[in-house]
Amino acid sequence: MEVEIWSDVMCPFCYIGKRRFENALDDFEYNNQIKVTWRSFQLNPDMETEPDANINEYLAKAKGWSVKQAQQMNQRVTDMAAEEGLEYNMNQAVVANSYDAHRLVQFSKDRGKANEMEEALFKAYFTDGENIADLQTLIDLAEAVGIDPTEAKSILESDKYANAVNHDIQLAQNINITGVPFFLFDRKFAVSGARETEVFLKALKQSWNARIEDQQKAG
Repeated sequence: MEVEIWSDVMCPFCYIGKRRFENALDDFEYNNQIKVTWRSFQLNPDMETEPDANINEYLAKAKGWSVKQAQQMNQRVTDMAAEEGLEYNMNQAVVANSYDAHRLVQFSKDRGKANEMEEALFKAYFTDGENIADLQTLIDLAEAVGIDPTEAKSILESDKYANAVNHDIQLAQNINITGVPFFLFDRKFAVSGARETEVFLKALKQSWNARIEDQQKAG
């Protein structure tokens, strides 16, 4: 059974959703028969990378908030992440376009390292305050999860895997996905947002039972 996850590596709720889904998967009896497919999504495709920008000031300007409101929002997601054992250092977050990071994830799929790459990128952005649009940073993260850095550099310096990123974004539009994280279970059941672990476990069980029923009807 396949679970497709649309996500953006600079989305704070996506990292939280990833961890909650993983916790549900740990409790699911047939977890060794679940294929997880990471799909690309950009919350702000036009974002320009500004390594020296303050994330709270940037969010305030982009959302029409006050800086205090941006700080409060970031504190809320930081507290939410902490409940899942994740450390967010939002004040250190670098304003960066995530497109090349998504290309790296797509490449990582071909090396069987997509989940590890997603995790590394989330941690780099939210915990370590790294620039996920920086070439050398992406190469180092690829190497850290076991991908040949020379190969990663070659991919990132080209436009390879751009079509794969664009395909996922278009697919999201086709099925009316407007926000992330978005989890699609066997193309039948959907969970939108960083829902509680119990919600993900229920979706896994429903999807699995529906698959079994379909197989039985097919004879």
